Amino acid sequence: MNSTIKLIRKFCSILIISIVLGILLNLVFLIAVTWNQGKDSSGWQQAEEVAAALSLSEGGSYVLSEEGEKVLEQTGAWGILVENDTGNVIWSSTGLPREIPTHYTLGEISWAVRGYIRDYPTTVSPKGDDLLFLGFPKDRYFKLMWPTFDYELIRNIGYMILEFLAFNLVFIIIVYAVATSGIIRSVKPIVQGIEALGEQKEVYIPEKGLMSQLAASINRVSEKLKTQNYALRKKETARANWIAGVSHDIRTPLSMVMGHASTLEEDTGLPEEARRKAGIIRRQSIRMKNLINDLNLASKLEYNVQPVKRQRTDLVALARTVAVDFLNLDNAGDYPIVWNTAEDTGPMMIDGDPDLLKRAMSNLITNAQVHNPRGCTIGIEVKEEAEMFALIVSDDGVGVTEEELRSIRSAPHYMVCDSSTGEQRHGLGLLIVRQIAQAHGGKVVLDHSPHGGFLVKILLPKDGEEI
Repeated sequence: MNSTIKLIRKFCSILIISIVLGILLNLVFLIAVTWNQGKDSSGWQQAEEVAAALSLSEGGSYVLSEEGEKVLEQTGAWGILVENDTGNVIWSSTGLPREIPTHYTLGEISWAVRGYIRDYPTTVSPKGDDLLFLGFPKDRYFKLMWPTFDYELIRNIGYMILEFLAFNLVFIIIVYAVATSGIIRSVKPIVQGIEALGEQKEVYIPEKGLMSQLAASINRVSEKLKTQNYALRKKETARANWIAGVSHDIRTPLSMVMGHASTLEEDTGLPEEARRKAGIIRRQSIRMKNLINDLNLASKLEYNVQPVKRQRTDLVALARTVAVDFLNLDNAGDYPIVWNTAEDTGPMMIDGDPDLLKRAMSNLITNAQVHNPRGCTIGIEVKEEAEMFALIVSDDGVGVTEEELRSIRSAPHYMVCDSSTGEQRHGLGLLIVRQIAQAHGGKVVLDHSPHGGFLVKILLPKDGEEI
């Protein structure tokens, strides 16, 4: 509320000052224009200048100097000097019209002094006891008794109006710039602070100026968010540590179960049915162990407690290594892997964690194997897309329906269950892939494969910035 009042006061002050200053400046501008016109084109002043330039020579005649001639030439005027005693013209300039008399009575002199000789506008200036009349072209002045306005002034009135408008426009722009600059300087830190709060960054805005109250409020909010974020991070870390601890506690007895199940499975002295059941126990124990490991990693990535060991990594070489590892494990060739990367593809270097990236690709290949029948072909491709690198794993398996694809895209954990068997599909494996991509500033795209199966694309920025 206080900030609003300050803004209103500042606006009113600027408005009042601007009006007063505008009026004063316009008056100065008007005076300057009229003064220059009067100074430059006043017929009375020109008459005085010609009278001053007129001097008596040694021969007894009057001679006009070059300065006087220039005045007459610039204005197109002519001049006569009338002797006060006789009324005779004792000097005349060149270009004197024929109809101009050479002798004047007292009445004619009185009329000429008032403004005209034979309809020629005139001005007069004393020259000693005599009178100097300066005559101008008939269109030079208004037909008024006192010809004080130059015809040039009237002719250029349009330009003067444009100058006046331009002057006021410049003045308004300057006032606007000055008025808004202070407000912008006060508002800009506020806007930046609000944007920083949205990005969960710590904010401090100097509590001064028009927005001091608002700045103080934002600072208080920032401090509260800081405290809340600290408490939340403590909870997240504790939760991740708890999951890690539980995972460790489970793995120990689980390893014992796996060991005993493996021993029983290999014991030829046992009945075949008992050995088969021991094998089921061993395989399900392995599945539980993998699930626990995935849960532990997912929680660490979710709560940002998993260290990302960045180093210069070639995505092409990394993807090829993962593909070779799976080919070596699949001795029977149940899931052929096809290298779809172009042969002329060069190194694609990023600043990333090779172990986490390998884990992401391994999860995608494992998902393709788990959720498709034997004989499904898995394609691996690494390519450049705009300003990003893409790691693509696709298959020609059973794929997913459009509804299932929408569900997978919208589900935060990417979990889909087979309604007939209750088997989990695309669960923690895809969640971990997404988390690893986000930890590298990238994202995951899920889509149908061109071959009818499922496709997952990991997009990673070249420069390490977030997409």
